[in-house]
Amino acid sequence: MVDSPATIDLRADFAASGLADDLAQLDHDLVGLAPVKRRIREITALLLVDRARATLGLKSQPPTLHMSFTGNPGTGKTTVALRMAGILHKLGYVRRGHLVSVTRDDLVGQYIGHTAPKTKDVLKKAMGGVLFIDEAYYLYRPENERDYGQEAIEILLQVMENQRDDLVVILAGYADRMDTFFSSNPGFRSRIAHHIDFPDYADGELVTIADSILTGLGYRLSAAARTALGDYVARRRGQPHFANARSIRNALDRARLRQAVRLFERDEGAVSAEALSTIEAEDIRASRVFDADKSL
Repeated sequence: MVDSPATIDLRADFAASGLADDLAQLDHDLVGLAPVKRRIREITALLLVDRARATLGLKSQPPTLHMSFTGNPGTGKTTVALRMAGILHKLGYVRRGHLVSVTRDDLVGQYIGHTAPKTKDVLKKAMGGVLFIDEAYYLYRPENERDYGQEAIEILLQVMENQRDDLVVILAGYADRMDTFFSSNPGFRSRIAHHIDFPDYADGELVTIADSILTGLGYRLSAAARTALGDYVARRRGQPHFANARSIRNALDRARLRQAVRLFERDEGAVSAEALSTIEAEDIRASRVFDADKSL
């Protein structure tokens, strides 16, 4: 019989896991979200300590890691879920480390006998990884007596309890609606170990996100365009259907379209690499966001 070691070097274990690079990349790729990043580091520490306890022969039981991500659209919930799947895989908590992202339509059927096989098929695909259910509150529709969402909920609850060592479920959506959902379905609340709120991005953070998106596409903002984008963000935030980083990505897609038309329609045919790569202020300010008399 091999004796357990007397001590564990947690820092060495952390370095050997390769997670330092993952967490550093997370810091680099995700603008803001300080409380979210802090919770991810806490979960990482918890799992490292749990693994160390098992190595030293101490009583150890893998912690429940089902989660709730709350926040407005475009705040990085799906991205963090994907990164979390990779981290849990490196720590040995899940076998495969993949992410299966679904909505109500992927789980709930339209007729009797349809919901159970749909839900079980999704769960089968997600086993060994993370199941991300966006806008999870749509599973519960008490106003419709013939709705089959409750059947999906019961199957999910059973799997979350009995197979929590092989599947992590993350429920996501608006904070107020998720609160109502948990109040109506206490079985979910009792199985969720981590409730993580994703704050809206500040205006400056959204401009930084825009820079990152454009850099990835081989573009850049001119100085005047950056100022224009700051004005755009301030105006767009107060208008309907604002979705944080998602709205900024859409705005940049339209700015690139305007830049292409501007370059194509100018008098001279020759165009430089710099011109092809630069978004100018006029490409931003042509947005209807700057016209108070027009809707989006």
